[in-house]
Amino acid sequence: MTDSSTEGNETFGDLGRILVIIPTYNEVENIPLITARVRAAVPEAHILVADDNSPDGTGAVADRIAAADPNVQVLHRKGKEGLGAAYLAGFRWGIEHGFDVLVEMDADGSHQPEQLPRLLTGLRHGADLVLGSRWVPGGEVVNWPASRQFISRGGSLYSRTMLKVPIRDVTGGYRAFRKQTLLGLGMSEVASQGYCFQVDLAWRAVRAGFTVVEVPITFVERELGASKMSRNILVEALVRVSAWGVNYRLGRVPAPVAEPEPAPSPEARSARG
Repeated sequence: MTDSSTEGNETFGDLGRILVIIPTYNEVENIPLITARVRAAVPEAHILVADDNSPDGTGAVADRIAAADPNVQVLHRKGKEGLGAAYLAGFRWGIEHGFDVLVEMDADGSHQPEQLPRLLTGLRHGADLVLGSRWVPGGEVVNWPASRQFISRGGSLYSRTMLKVPIRDVTGGYRAFRKQTLLGLGMSEVASQGYCFQVDLAWRAVRAGFTVVEVPITFVERELGASKMSRNILVEALVRVSAWGVNYRLGRVPAPVAEPEPAPSPEARSARG
């Protein structure tokens, strides 16, 4: 399903350079579609495909797309190391290459590129981190069974309660960060994956005092390819969030340690002019 509605024809040059990070593992059918939709929705945005050495040839397809479009780059990783590791690698690549806004987006179309302007508008209005939320007024999910909704809503409720974060959809993965927000989260300390990775970063942003805003999105279940959700991801989230919550109440969770901005790459210096 593609949202054909328009979010307006705004441009977002005032936010600086925008990078949409799309992790992939066996997304050969989806990657041409999602990159085209991002480029149509926000033409000035750049895309980084972070491919975990997909055996189905996703990386090679992404290379062909990048060869035809200077706004698309590919980060080839050695193997499947998890969603969190892929995003962290993408964040660091983006910061080193001079990007000011870094966006998380799934490859399978569940995060609709046509709604990306909503997230960027949230940054324009002063947020440091904008979350695309399924569970705020105006948000919805399409083609999800009741069991998936229960897991997602329950995971957000449990995380919100344990960690005392005022976020309705703390497990969601459609997000736009300012560069300085990411540098202030202590990325080198993050080791979590999947649902847990998203909870970790949102919680860090709240603890670090950043302004976190949710905007409604329509989340669409994938139509092509296989879901990466697994029982291990859910168990990791439950165990880690429980431990974090207990330690937080005992005063054993320090504030995130901000990282210095790395020196820009030669490509970044050239892009900045």
